[in-house]
Amino acid sequence: MPPTPATSPNPFGHVPPSTPSTPLRIVVADDNPVVRAGLTALLSGREDITVVAEAADGREAYDAAAALRPDVILLDVRMPGVDGISALPHLVRLAPVMMLTYSHEPEVVHETVRLGADGYLVHGEFTVEQLVTAVRDIKEGRPHFTPTAAGALMELARSRMHATAHGVSELPTGTGAVSPQHLSRMQFDVGRSLRSRFQLSTREAEIMDLIASGMNNQQIAAACFISEKTVKNHINHIFAKLHTTTRSQATAKWLGVA
Repeated sequence: MPPTPATSPNPFGHVPPSTPSTPLRIVVADDNPVVRAGLTALLSGREDITVVAEAADGREAYDAAAALRPDVILLDVRMPGVDGISALPHLVRLAPVMMLTYSHEPEVVHETVRLGADGYLVHGEFTVEQLVTAVRDIKEGRPHFTPTAAGALMELARSRMHATAHGVSELPTGTGAVSPQHLSRMQFDVGRSLRSRFQLSTREAEIMDLIASGMNNQQIAAACFISEKTVKNHINHIFAKLHTTTRSQATAKWLGVA
């Protein structure tokens, strides 16, 4: 099936930024036609973004990307025919791919990142403006993950660090494989290793964990019983130590996917 041209007006009346010389060209791949239409309307309403094609499965997404060479591909996980995970290794050769899906299982998040996805957004965990920002940032190589996806990656990164630190070649699997006491010790060892690696203080590491989980400054301040100004100061120190300038970059380094 050929890619479907997509040009929809912005239903929200948003005043877009100044038009760049070349708008970002997006392919939207999702088997739900309502989701596709909604994403197309939201993104095509921005003067610096245009949706050049819609696709209902991985095969259509690949054909559209090969023909149109978009700047970013938005890809669902579960689709009939060729699903997102099967198509992903082929699509990343053509353009940066951001997963945009209802699927939030940790193993799915892990696999898509392993296969080359540059971001993972779970529906219901982001605003329209966050989606637009993520699309722009993905084109520039800045990854984006919503809280559920970030948490899954953090769990994987810490598990790998623990395995490396303790000479474990394969992590135990299955429910009940790790006792609560052993898990607590694992988390302590890995947290200490992360702090040492980036030279973060205990408080900075705590705040970096909360940033990676998707919390904003106000939420972090409430969770740590400190002021938002103090949170901002800590974040500035964290960015300097991680040699980053944005929350997304810091999260990617902290999770080991940068």
